[in-house]
Amino acid sequence: MHIKPYTDIAAVNVASDQVRDVTMRVVIGPDQSAPNFIMRVFEIAPGGYSYKHQHDYEHEIFFHAGHGEVVYEDRTVPVGPGAIAFIKPNALHQIRNTGGETLTFICVIPNPE
Repeated sequence: MHIKPYTDIAAVNVASDQVRDVTMRVVIGPDQSAPNFIMRVFEIAPGGYSYKHQHDYEHEIFFHAGHGEVVYEDRTVPVGPGAIAFIKPNALHQIRNTGGETLTFICVIPNPE
């Protein structure tokens, strides 16, 4: 069993010239022998954003705190605490923090192992 505060897991800066002020914590994944999914917690500082990218797998997102927007294909949708987003495989997407506090969200993806 793996139970602990997510903040006990080190946050890693997502470093890229296409990303601003994003950290990620892999809270459940291969290190816990999770066979099917990887759960990550992202935090985006005010004014920050993730890559605009696409990939061949889906992922599910739950927004916990803060306010932002999801850029999905040709749409931009505002999000806040309690919002969810389903990103289909190969859909172009990006997440941006548009608020004045940290945007925190959980993202679940398939385990590629």
